[in-house]
Amino acid sequence: MKLYQKIQPLLLLLIMTASAWAQDITVHDPVMIKQKDTYYLYCTGRGISVFSSKDLKNWKPEPAIFNEKPVWVDAVVPNFDNHIWAPDVSFHNNTYYLYYSVSAFAKNTSAIALTTNTTLDPKDPAYKWVDHGIVIQSVPNRDLWNAIDPNLTLDENNTPWLAFGSFWNGLKMVKLNTDLKSVAKPEEWFTISKRQRTFELADTDPGDGALEAPFIFKKNGYYYQFLSWDLCCRGEKSTYKVVIGRSKNITGPYLDKDGKSLNEGGGTILIQGNENYYGAGHNSAYTFDGKDYIIFHAYDSKQKGRPVLKIKEMQWDADLWPVVAPLN
Repeated sequence: MKLYQKIQPLLLLLIMTASAWAQDITVHDPVMIKQKDTYYLYCTGRGISVFSSKDLKNWKPEPAIFNEKPVWVDAVVPNFDNHIWAPDVSFHNNTYYLYYSVSAFAKNTSAIALTTNTTLDPKDPAYKWVDHGIVIQSVPNRDLWNAIDPNLTLDENNTPWLAFGSFWNGLKMVKLNTDLKSVAKPEEWFTISKRQRTFELADTDPGDGALEAPFIFKKNGYYYQFLSWDLCCRGEKSTYKVVIGRSKNITGPYLDKDGKSLNEGGGTILIQGNENYYGAGHNSAYTFDGKDYIIFHAYDSKQKGRPVLKIKEMQWDADLWPVVAPLN
């Protein structure tokens, strides 16, 4: 008994430390999906980082999707180091579809590609990611948009649309074929958000209209567009924040709470930094077991701006706008 009394405080400390560590994982640009009783989280990282959890709190690292960079990548981004950005995962036709981004930082030398699997469980004998290559590609001086940060959404007619983009002349949406692997013909493209860009800037410059990472969430008879404003990836100097607008039509126009179009710089702030976090953004949103969640990363002020996973439940106000508790 005396021995137990001596080690009890140590055990409690170890349990608390393990619990805090388990929830305090380093992530950028997290997306999530549930297969059976397991949540799988995918995020920016070498070969695409993967974690799994049974309870949305304790996360276990899983093998990366790509042990080696896709064979086609060097033709788009020379000397690519297999650090793959901003995946998006969803389930259709008994298949898991995962879109991902390859890019040269601060350039629109970029592509969005697709890989698929019939299971997310690495222990399943059927587990195998099959890469389908490029879906869309942006080229400097040809395109005033950036092919990164994809998000797939099906409209009320089950027509697939891919939202994407970062900086330049705003966030875009393009119609896909029903196989979800290619752009539909004739092509249908839309701008769904943008901010003012200084006219004098060269087309190769990302610009000063800082926005990226659209995510479309269907709820309450609306399409809600979440996106991130301002600057990510700068640790203590990060100014990231999540803003929102909504539309009755998937291609827009998306309006904020004040009725201003997101194509005219509109956006209602939903999540922003405070004394605990320098900034927060690049979110995804899902309904799991009847509850709506928003998932994002935040730059922890107590850890010199390390990007950590945040999962918060979304409520809805009387006007059907999402409400999220402040960061703590």
